[in-house]
Amino acid sequence: MQTLLAKTSSNSIYKLVITAAKRALELGAGSGKLVDADPNTKLTTIALKEIMQGKVSYKIVKK
Repeated sequence: MQTLLAKTSSNSIYKLVITAAKRALELGAGSGKLVDADPNTKLTTIALKEIMQGKVSYKIVKK
């Protein structure tokens, strides 16, 4: 868990959860996986693996 939190700015569990949830929704909509995963692996688990490997991150976009 600490490794995942370190991947977010300011070690925010909120940002981690939002990032993983949004990425899981993208995966569910058909976006390609950025890590190797078994076809039976849940989308949230894949999203967390992608975050842990640094392939997905949280970015604040100012409008």
